[in-house]
Amino acid sequence: MGKVAILTDSNSGITQAQSKELGVKVIPMPFFIDGEQYFEDINLTQEEFYGKLKQDADISTSQPSIGEMQDAFDELLKEYDELVYIPMSSGLSGTCQTATMVADDYDGKVQVVNNQRISVTQRQSVLEAKAMADQGMSAEEITMVLEETAFDSTIYITVDTLEYLKKGGRITPAAALLGTFLKIKPVLTIQGEKLDAFAKARTMKQAKSMMITAIKKDLEERFSDPEGAAVHMAVAHTDNETAALEFKKELMELFPKAGDIYVDHLSLSVSCHIGPGALAVACTKKLSL
Repeated sequence: MGKVAILTDSNSGITQAQSKELGVKVIPMPFFIDGEQYFEDINLTQEEFYGKLKQDADISTSQPSIGEMQDAFDELLKEYDELVYIPMSSGLSGTCQTATMVADDYDGKVQVVNNQRISVTQRQSVLEAKAMADQGMSAEEITMVLEETAFDSTIYITVDTLEYLKKGGRITPAAALLGTFLKIKPVLTIQGEKLDAFAKARTMKQAKSMMITAIKKDLEERFSDPEGAAVHMAVAHTDNETAALEFKKELMELFPKAGDIYVDHLSLSVSCHIGPGALAVACTKKLSL
């Protein structure tokens, strides 16, 4: 059985330092800030990114170039027989489509996973892929398992300000103005393909309550697991760690059987569209490996 490498991008929240500990590789996502190109966790830290975001810098997300992908694939294939690449959801970025096209030149040695994940749920897929590779599964088998379980995850996000959704053209300026005037905190959801509106709250407290109700419903109806014993639960945030740790505490009290709840920053490519101060909860059904 050949050796299988696991590759992802920095949308997974896995830093370059963490990737070494986990035994996986991470392609840094590129950003343009005021016309200059930066790479996440290479020459752009979380702090620098949020600093520029708050200064109203012109920030746009990009995707790794074909050359960067080929370099990453070639480098890993010097050491491994095959590789599995887990990019962010194809509904949120063109990276997956480009990677699939590039992978065609590698005679099946490069498998690109299209399992609709982002941030903490994408990270979970990377950890599972690594566990499967360690068990001797092939790149194709790993990809099949991850794609078959693509929709076994759920994310709810509360946005603190409507400013960035307006800037990104996700809502109209008039709706943003009205929302800000009425102090609306929209609750968004990612169910596979893309970011969608879910509910409207007036306060962060009410928004958290809505997210908890939504997660409870998903656990009962979608995952047949009301206690959360068979899911990985996680909290993600955009430059809002104190609130995220507080939310984790609340969730651990509500779902004691869920075990430890992982807390991480939401990926910068999502933060770019929703701004700082956001809070999210995610659940991914555990794979029976």
